[in-house]
Amino acid sequence: MDQPDRHFSKLTPYTHRVFAGDLAEQVGALCYRKSRRGIDILLITTRQTKRWTIPKGWPYADLKAYQAAEREAWEEAGVRGKIRKKTFGHYTYTKYLKDNEHVTSIVGVYLLEVRRERLKFPERDQRDLIWRNPREAAVLVQEPELKGLILKLGRKWKASARSVA
Repeated sequence: MDQPDRHFSKLTPYTHRVFAGDLAEQVGALCYRKSRRGIDILLITTRQTKRWTIPKGWPYADLKAYQAAEREAWEEAGVRGKIRKKTFGHYTYTKYLKDNEHVTSIVGVYLLEVRRERLKFPERDQRDLIWRNPREAAVLVQEPELKGLILKLGRKWKASARSVA
């Protein structure tokens, strides 16, 4: 992942798990589209807990991290578009595995500007999808760092729109 040293300070509460080897790395796609009001953020539900989040998953050995994030966006949300190759940021959360096991996961987040949406995609019957403006999307997600990334994208978008106007 790009520049992980900046993000290790956020893992202080989890150091006992990190040293025990319980830290997992994942990739995620922060999907957005242009709208009349600025941008909208795509949120999906997780399969088991049904909480709102972004498409994310495990890295693939044969893909670069941003390509794996792009694949997750397709499989979990049915979207395609232009993905940035550099991470936009990171967030941590607790991933629950089988038999009530859990692991702390750090997710490298890549921006994906959605250009196409499909009604049929691999996990369509397993998830709900919604589009919300950045403030509304940030309210719906539980992870504080992910809330921050969503709001950061909204601020950057507004700043770039003002500089063009």
